[in-house]
Amino acid sequence: MAQLIDGKAIAADIRLDLKSKVEQHLASGARPPALSVVLVGDDPASGIYVNFKEKACKQIGMKTETHRLPKETSESELVSLIDQLNNDPEVDGILVQLPLPKQIDKLRIIGRISPIKDVDGLGAKNQGLLSLGLAGHRPCTPLGVMKLLETTGIDLSGKQAAVIGRSILVGSPMVRLLGHANATVTNIHSRTTNARALAREADIIVAAAGVPELVKKDWVKPEAVLIDVGIHRNEGGKLVGDLAFDEVEPIASHITPVPGGVGPMTIAMLLSNCIQAYEWRITGDHPYLVY
Repeated sequence: MAQLIDGKAIAADIRLDLKSKVEQHLASGARPPALSVVLVGDDPASGIYVNFKEKACKQIGMKTETHRLPKETSESELVSLIDQLNNDPEVDGILVQLPLPKQIDKLRIIGRISPIKDVDGLGAKNQGLLSLGLAGHRPCTPLGVMKLLETTGIDLSGKQAAVIGRSILVGSPMVRLLGHANATVTNIHSRTTNARALAREADIIVAAAGVPELVKKDWVKPEAVLIDVGIHRNEGGKLVGDLAFDEVEPIASHITPVPGGVGPMTIAMLLSNCIQAYEWRITGDHPYLVY
């Protein structure tokens, strides 16, 4: 039986550490770190995620403000808001909640955010710094996955890892982070012809395909470490991930649950990135990002 990696508990410990950091800054007379969230439209899931982020910020003493815009908002109007937030010295981090309405170019908006305030780590400059292994904001979910893997005590160096999915949010940066940890990484995606066989060679699988219960027991090497980034609601209303949990759990050495695995870590890493941006602004010592 696999050991559960309790993302909820690990994230709670990280939030306590971040709260202590914020309290230290406030005690020195500094203002609190501040995150601005932009929500365009009325997507129910996006609204829930934003509420979670607002609550998490308040719990650790961060200031947060959400700009809620109608789904008809034009790209130029959103760009204008981003520019305003970029120029606001009281804002440390900017997060534009995805997805955006079809009339707005997602990559243009992400690219408009100042790199120092790009706490999602999705802009070209932060992605480039990640590729080079240089300091910058790392995308929150892959960074959270690395923290979860760290808690297992397993040395990633030399291990075979399979990342299923290649999005800019998870799959692609996940490949880079694992590579920087000296794992040998295979990226499995929708055009991979021998996905099952490649996954079965892996000591570590990060499933981020966005396909409910894609990874079955015949995809998994005995004693593999399994990280499930997916979250879906099946026909019976149950939350499931990209792993067929009941099938693969007896085979694995470690596994994340859904819910309570990767999700809480994503929000914890968002808070961490925002506080990092705040501290870089205070010290002015970041060698690569533009202030």
